[in-house]
Parts: sequence; structure tokens; C-alpha cells
Amino acid sequence: MPQAFSMEFRRDVVAVARKGEAPLAQVARDFGISASCLTRWLKVADREDGRGAAGGEPDAAELRELRKAQQAVGTGERDPAPGHGVSLVTCSQNGVPAGL
Repeated sequence: MPQAFSMEFRRDVVAVARKGEAPLAQVARDFGISASCLTRWLKVADREDGRGAAGGEPDAAELRELRKAQQAVGTGERDPAPGHGVSLVTCSQNGVPAGL
């Protein structure tokens, strides 16, 4: 069974890792945890701190919006590149396959 670490310990490790003064693998070794454990703690801390999108991974709300936009583009409801003057509907009406 994995060893349980206190929240205070986790916060301290995450704070050191976020400073960026050493590679994550080194920070993990210094604190006696695995690099994957540290990565997971950083992701959790990012979500808790509202850094979901800034960490490179979209948060749940951003994913919902992206999926909604993707569905709208697929049905031709919305121009995928506003201001460019050509929509998917216009292209498909001119014999050009949608999405090109």
C-alpha cells in the first residue's frame, strides 16, 4: 500500500517543484517520492488553485466549451474562423468538401 503523506508535506513539495530551480525528478528524489507521484500532486494542486488550463491540460469547463464548439462546426452552425469570410456551409455548397 502506498505511504500516506500529510497535506502540509504535499504543499511543501509542490511549492518547491513550482519554483523550477531543479528538475521534477530531482525534487521527487530529494523528498523520497516518485516523479509520477509529484506530477500527480502538481496536477491536483493546479486544479485546486484554478490553474487547470495554464498547466497545459484543459479543465472540465474548457473541455465542455471545446466539444460544444466542435459540434457546432461539424453541423455548419458556426464559422470556425470568424472574419475570414468563408464558412464550412459555403465551402460545401461550392462543391468543396467541408473541413478543407
